[in-house]
Amino acid sequence: MGAKGAMALPVREQAKYWGIAAAIFLLLLWLLGDVLLPFLVGGAIAYFLDPVADRLERLGLSRAAATATITLVMVMVMVLLVLAVIPTLVSQTAALVNAAPEIAKKIQTFLTERFPELTDETSIMRQTLADIGAFIQSKGGEVAKGVLSSISSVVSAVIFIVVVPVVAFYMLLDWDRMVARVDELLPRDHVTVVRALGRQIDSVLAGFVRGQLSVCLVLGTYYSVALMLAGLDFGLVVGAIAGAITFIPYVGAIFGGALAIGLALFQFWGDWVSIGIVAGIFAAGQFIEGNILTPKLVGQSVGLHPIWLLLALSAFGSVFGFVGMLVAVPVAAAIGVLARFAADQYRASLLYRGLAGRGGTAGPPPPGDQDRA
Repeated sequence: MGAKGAMALPVREQAKYWGIAAAIFLLLLWLLGDVLLPFLVGGAIAYFLDPVADRLERLGLSRAAATATITLVMVMVMVLLVLAVIPTLVSQTAALVNAAPEIAKKIQTFLTERFPELTDETSIMRQTLADIGAFIQSKGGEVAKGVLSSISSVVSAVIFIVVVPVVAFYMLLDWDRMVARVDELLPRDHVTVVRALGRQIDSVLAGFVRGQLSVCLVLGTYYSVALMLAGLDFGLVVGAIAGAITFIPYVGAIFGGALAIGLALFQFWGDWVSIGIVAGIFAAGQFIEGNILTPKLVGQSVGLHPIWLLLALSAFGSVFGFVGMLVAVPVAAAIGVLARFAADQYRASLLYRGLAGRGGTAGPPPPGDQDRA
């Protein structure tokens, strides 16, 4: 039989091979997570910046010139951050960790003075406050050290700082060629479907990752600058935290707002204007995010539900660690697109439509219907 008469692999065989490929990918991710980290981060940076390079190409620059321009701008931004922002952020974070036990003690004293019933040794509220203070005193420093040690154990900081920019540069330079090579390797029997699914996955990632990261950067900058101008201690840290977790809807504003307002109550007690300004900063941030930033940069329907995102982050983070959290979003986007595709295939199948969908008879009506007839 000729090539035209050759049959494609059965679905079961194809599923077996793709399942083996997925298992190998997860095994490599588990075994080589620490080694893959700088390459994954560099690839994520290249993916994020590829639209910028494409736009520069449309303006007349070559791919190499566009990549060099983007790299130069990013280096200048990093130098500015290292010189102006990061030292302050690190110092404020260390100061906040060191001040946490003292803040807990003062809050306990403050509440005791205004609510004398808390002096009762049997009071549940007093016992709870005492437990919280003891926990912060005993665990605050350990948590900070644990975070630092876990970050340093992922990969050497020197290697990370050197490898990530190099990987990002070369991947950004060769991005279009890499995509073309991957397209050449697609199974020919399914190339149209795979391309369509790839475009949908890219659309979800572009809408969520690129858009939401832009929202996080804008809101983090706004919160940090506004809180520092309002005179709030640790304003840069609070703003950075609120901006960083903005990708989870409402969580960034609620957590950051509660932290900022709590610190404002502690710092400005009696100065209700300053406390109101801090609260107003987060109210304005929510308005800007919901009505301007998110609709403009993310869009209303990217197909990545917050609950699904939290599940992916938790599952991949617990199994693969920090590297798993990096791949959780693209994997969640891909699984979401594939699940919608599978649902569409199911709705178009006889399993869903039954005999009526094939044009046959649907069988005799139930006895109740016969009686009513």
